[in-house]
Amino acid sequence: MAWASKPLDPVPGYFEDEAVRLVLANYRLLWALDHASSLMAWDTETNMPRMGSPHRGLASAELATLRRRLLLDEKFVELVERAASREGLNDYERGVVRVLQREIRIARSIPEEIVWEMARIRPEALAAWREAREKGDYSRFKPYLERIVELNRSIAEHLGYEGHPYNALLDLYEEGLTVDVMDRVFDSILPHSRAVLEKTRSRGFYPEKHPLEDVEYDRAAMEEVNRRVLSLLGYPWERARLDVSAHPFTIAISIDDVRITTRYEGRDFRRTLMAVVHEFGHALYELQVDKNLAATPLQGGVSSGVHESQSRFWENIIGRSPEFARAIKPILDEKLGYTRSHDWLDIYRYLTIVRPDYIRVEADELTYNFHIYIRYTIEKQFIAGELGVDDARELWNSLMEEYLGIRPRSDREGILQDIHWAMGSMGYFPTYTLGNVIAAQVRGRILSEIPDLYERVEELDFKPIREALARLIHRWGSTYPPQELVERATGEPVNPEHFNRYIEWKYLELPEKLQ
Repeated sequence: MAWASKPLDPVPGYFEDEAVRLVLANYRLLWALDHASSLMAWDTETNMPRMGSPHRGLASAELATLRRRLLLDEKFVELVERAASREGLNDYERGVVRVLQREIRIARSIPEEIVWEMARIRPEALAAWREAREKGDYSRFKPYLERIVELNRSIAEHLGYEGHPYNALLDLYEEGLTVDVMDRVFDSILPHSRAVLEKTRSRGFYPEKHPLEDVEYDRAAMEEVNRRVLSLLGYPWERARLDVSAHPFTIAISIDDVRITTRYEGRDFRRTLMAVVHEFGHALYELQVDKNLAATPLQGGVSSGVHESQSRFWENIIGRSPEFARAIKPILDEKLGYTRSHDWLDIYRYLTIVRPDYIRVEADELTYNFHIYIRYTIEKQFIAGELGVDDARELWNSLMEEYLGIRPRSDREGILQDIHWAMGSMGYFPTYTLGNVIAAQVRGRILSEIPDLYERVEELDFKPIREALARLIHRWGSTYPPQELVERATGEPVNPEHFNRYIEWKYLELPEKLQ
């Protein structure tokens, strides 16, 4: 391999050390492979014909293997270690070294054949999951899930861990996250959420059922609503896209090419609308990373938990607020028409329905974390070798009944509802709950800077909110580890009490002011 011998030109205030700049010059090839792989992943979910999955899997596997070889090339590793030994590095330069040393450690630990096999099986598993979900037939996906569980167990063993083997996988998505940390978070918020949920349901302000759920919408009209709302939020169409997929997602091809998706089910418009607002939060994070970090290891969001905090902030704290409902009602009335017979407060109550639901992505704030805890419990048992895929469906259904009081009527609304396992991901789900907790913590910091936050929302003035998030979190990309970034942004480590106070305010105190 012919590596670059000349460092990139200095970027004053960012990358001035010669050793770091030489690392970045050689990192460009890795970045280019990531760019190509991201584009292929987007196409797999949005455009690729079903029969294309085996060859797409093969191509993805070869690219993943090539990237690993380049990352672990002796010359590149030497350049990273040389940069790590330099004194006087600034925060950005130390960030480059930290991210690459972590990547190298992980890549060295996981054998190439496992990387290849995971990349190969993913497109086939996705195709099988989509078919199984459509038909509500777990047996069609089960062989792929069995292999994915095996691969993830092997990954955990090769990475090594202290305590529970699941810790190895948690750390892949959230640097430093452990079962002990997540257990403490769940132990704090689940009992509190259950108490608030019981009071909320008994008071009846937030409905468990709303007539708008059953109203069918014209897809073209709903697409216009979504695009209008995204434009008002500040979605830069010259740098971003909105497409359709089986499961909404966000992918950053580059710092100026970020793509989100939603799905249209033909009724209950809040599902697609809230998916769009959620994915906007993810996209905004990637779009507001400092452009001086483009094509470097610092370009993307730092972790899944911090990323989820941004999507949940926009979906729940902004999108499910009375002020947002009031602000978007004219758009709904113009494009959908049938919302004219509902006032803005009724629209708000529709957007904020509270009830145990089968589907995680449609769950309210009070029940959502129970969905995550169910998946967290199953994944821990998978990785510890305590649960096989044959028994997973029954455990899923039993846990749903225990924690949410409902039992899935089909695999489609049970174990087949999420795309994550088909993508090979285990250890990701807990970051959703972590994101909820961090989002509430960020809300407190934003309110201290913008006390009229919700008045701004009602006026459709989102610029100060975007700017605050950019300054506190987005601009830094992966410069700081997630725990340090949260503390820098909010003034304290992750603290679930912020989430507990937030749901008390929203579901028990706010209704008294609105009635």
